[in-house]
Amino acid sequence: MLSILLLAYIFNFIDRQIIGVLAIPIKAELQLSDTQLSLMGGIAFALFYSGIAIPVAWLADRKNRVNIIAASVALWSLFTALCGLAQNFWHLFFARMGVGIGEAGGVAPSYALISDFFPPARRASALAIFSLGIPIGSALGVFFGGWIASNLDWRSAFIIVGLAGLPAALLVKLAIREPVRGGFDTADASASPAPPPFSAVFRTMAAKPSFWLLSFGAASGSILGYGLIFWLPSFFKRSFGLELMEVSWFYGSIVLVGGTAGTWLGGWFADRAGKSSKASYALIPAICFLLAAPIFAMGLFAPTHLIGWLLFVVGQALALAWLGPVINAVQHIVPPNMRATASASFLFINNLIGIGFGIFFLGFMSDQMNARHGDDALQYSILYGLAFYLLSSALYFIASTRLKRDWHEAA
Repeated sequence: MLSILLLAYIFNFIDRQIIGVLAIPIKAELQLSDTQLSLMGGIAFALFYSGIAIPVAWLADRKNRVNIIAASVALWSLFTALCGLAQNFWHLFFARMGVGIGEAGGVAPSYALISDFFPPARRASALAIFSLGIPIGSALGVFFGGWIASNLDWRSAFIIVGLAGLPAALLVKLAIREPVRGGFDTADASASPAPPPFSAVFRTMAAKPSFWLLSFGAASGSILGYGLIFWLPSFFKRSFGLELMEVSWFYGSIVLVGGTAGTWLGGWFADRAGKSSKASYALIPAICFLLAAPIFAMGLFAPTHLIGWLLFVVGQALALAWLGPVINAVQHIVPPNMRATASASFLFINNLIGIGFGIFFLGFMSDQMNARHGDDALQYSILYGLAFYLLSSALYFIASTRLKRDWHEAA
């Protein structure tokens, strides 16, 4: 089950992040500004992805989650392929909206499904393994996007990777069974209460400050996380002087090595530290983001490509270590029958701010500083944006003081 969901999540991030490396040839062919690229890559996706995720998750708390996930994989794959047929900015904008609509039904139901397959002591590790789809999918999107665009064109890259996701949708449908909800959380799983209305879920979340601190901490980190995934390929071309294929290998290896190590180690440490202290689920990301900001800053001004690669690998690892601990904590703040809806609410805050604002912010700042810094404008835009990692760290430190009180204890 976990392997199949991971495969689907890998395609999720291939289709989501391939736009970053393809932004280079897209900008050249369609004559777009950095602000237009950020609107197409961020807001077009984030609005529908974040907004539709909550009603889909509400449905997932009541209906078969496997069917919802399978349909979502098929939908976002088809819309990714349609991106390859775009003839102008608006065609691509609306196609990315469609990708967001499809992906809205994939993540939150998967979180809830995994939580029902694994006992509490192993959930952070299981969710971290699932979250490996982020660095692996992002890296493959950069690798394959750059390679296909260099050997064919950017349109072929969208069509090929989009259609490749359809078999994954079929595999989800045929190979995963729907588990008992809350089977590891209550003595009598059959007696688990029916899913409550959204108003009751919202009241539960509203009464727990740690939910909001974790959500806005994740959103602050994701402003840079999603912004960097989208804009670093362009930065490496403009400031490091790399060609498209060199960018795909250079940045793809950073995301794969650093992201995979950080995501897995974050979940592994959280499962062990969390046994003695619930605060660890917030302290681990707080410390990691505090260290990530200066390391990324040094990477931006690295004297050689090798030093830059090493600094970005370490920074990438620290920046993704939050996934397992924080996602696991969100699962435990609410009862089992609220998990998909709570996860979607968390993702709504995280993704609407992170994807929608983060990608736009870096692109807009780059355009504003272009007259002063020229080809290095994007470099300084990213540098100033690192302040969001420090804000994220502060919010996680505050959340660590509340987690024990807000933790939902099973009956």
